[in-house]
Amino acid sequence: MKLKPVVLFITGFVVYLLLTLAVLVLYQDDPAQMSWQHRENFNAKVISRYKLGAAHSQDDVTNRLGGPDITQAVKVKDEIYQLLYYRTHRKLPDGITTEDECTALLFINRQLVAIGDTAVAQYQQHANHGNS
Repeated sequence: MKLKPVVLFITGFVVYLLLTLAVLVLYQDDPAQMSWQHRENFNAKVISRYKLGAAHSQDDVTNRLGGPDITQAVKVKDEIYQLLYYRTHRKLPDGITTEDECTALLFINRQLVAIGDTAVAQYQQHANHGNS
């Protein structure tokens, strides 16, 4: 008779754990629904996990992070260079997102090739070369 409450408790606890695990595994973050503070943290966390040796397409990145805050693009010969800026930290509470509040991602022909200051430098080098 005393076994029944213990079995019910264990069953309830197992169901709770399974539901919690399902939410953690199946729930996808939606940057469009986040507050700006959460989105900054989310962007920084996701971008920090990108490894340049791995194949990251532009579509994969924008599906995960949403649309960029700032975009620049240039075509040099047959290659398309796109620099996408995602806000990762706030400097001034002015409501305006600037490049210095973002982390840059450089895509060449829609493949991620550089992150951060390196991305900006490579983009500027190719953009200047393409315009001369």
